[in-house]
Amino acid sequence: MSLLAKLIPAKSAKVGGLVAGLSALFATLAPMDAQALPAFARQTGQNCVSCHAGGQFPELTPYGRLFKLTGYTMGARALPLAVMGVIGAAKVADTRKSDDPGADFQKNGQPVLSSASLFIAGKITDNLGLFSQISYDNYAMQDANGNFHGHSGADNVDLRFADRFIDAKRDLIYGLSLNNNPSVTDPWNTAAAWMQYVPVADSLSSHQFTDASTPFPGFDAAATALAGVNAYVYWNKTYYGELGFYGTAKGIVRPLSWGTPTADLQYLKGFGNPYWRLAYTRELGAHNFMVGSTGMIAHAYDAGSDISDSNNLGSFRNLGVDAQYQYLLDPHTVTVQVAFMREKQAHSANAMAAAETVFFRADGSAVGAPSASESDNVLRAKASYVYQAKYGGSLAFFNKSGNTNTLNQSSGYDASGAIDPSSTRVNGNLSGNPGTRGMTYEAFWTPLQNVRVGLQYTAYSKFNGASANYDGFGRNASDNNTLYGYVWFAY
Repeated sequence: MSLLAKLIPAKSAKVGGLVAGLSALFATLAPMDAQALPAFARQTGQNCVSCHAGGQFPELTPYGRLFKLTGYTMGARALPLAVMGVIGAAKVADTRKSDDPGADFQKNGQPVLSSASLFIAGKITDNLGLFSQISYDNYAMQDANGNFHGHSGADNVDLRFADRFIDAKRDLIYGLSLNNNPSVTDPWNTAAAWMQYVPVADSLSSHQFTDASTPFPGFDAAATALAGVNAYVYWNKTYYGELGFYGTAKGIVRPLSWGTPTADLQYLKGFGNPYWRLAYTRELGAHNFMVGSTGMIAHAYDAGSDISDSNNLGSFRNLGVDAQYQYLLDPHTVTVQVAFMREKQAHSANAMAAAETVFFRADGSAVGAPSASESDNVLRAKASYVYQAKYGGSLAFFNKSGNTNTLNQSSGYDASGAIDPSSTRVNGNLSGNPGTRGMTYEAFWTPLQNVRVGLQYTAYSKFNGASANYDGFGRNASDNNTLYGYVWFAY
């Protein structure tokens, strides 16, 4: 019996199918040559564990961070192509409290191609390098007949110019980046772009409660591809600073949002939307530490609105703090990460003018008026251990809190005290509060440096502001507990 089959309890035919499908896929991958490395490994001639802590791509070691900060230019030019794919399946704990389980939990327990990516990346000149990812979502759209259709688009893009000066008293790295995602430039895995690391088929509703969909510190104004120019410096491997400005990826920088329909672009006001990052780092033998802060201010138009009307303009203000510790000494790898982000959102004048209070409390009294502003706080902590770059596990805690706002209420009562028929099942929010809390437990095995087999279990103690009956139809937070198995490969 395969390790994955031992780890997953065969509680149903669907879960049995998951085990069989993932095990069969791994059987086809196992004979492949372990030296068929991704583009950066070919370029540097290094093993995956040189750049990735315990081989956990994309989490970086000090060497991996140095490679990124010097513009992906270390080593010799090589074939600048790599591919990545994930086969996974998600099993939601309880699908009974739904009037349409097929729609609310699509492909529940069934193996699917979670995601696939093509990377064009590597050294261009001695000072210029590129990291670019084009991703394919096999379940991006579903037609009226229930058939799924795939879609591709630009994912993460980071084009860098970098240089380094070293003498007896200084080690200075500086650079410029043209990129499409605030914090994609960040070399630490506490960054918003990198702390979530296992791709899932997030277009499928059965995957909506996996660890990848739990709260992560991030920038809501960067929900779709933007365009930004960032400048950064790294002094004596101790002090890091970065400043960038972002706007809509249109016109000459439209390739940064390739695959995103024009109507779906995130429209910001001009390119005066700053992002910043500060960090203090130390390396002491096998130990390395980082403490830092990050933030962004963005003036964003409401989705699909007229950007010539300033009354459609709202704002986001983010401020975060984070820390990371790594112990890297073969055969042990230990990583601890903590990140906290506070986001304040001010809704546009038109959004507030259109806001309606359609629900009542259970006693028939009116709920409070919608608020023009709100704040969310997200805390994320994770500890992981890897032995011999093969066997590992992690434990993650997440907690999102914030103020209650009836603008975000999607379920409620009518004047008689009964659940309003317009209320939303499964994803509904009866309170208007964003509170979500839980844990993710993970075990994984890396039999080859290009292949990882993993199992995650995400357990919720709170969802959409409540532990019980959060949607008004009797659904509890624990009903969303999800088992997710995956095979992840990169070549």
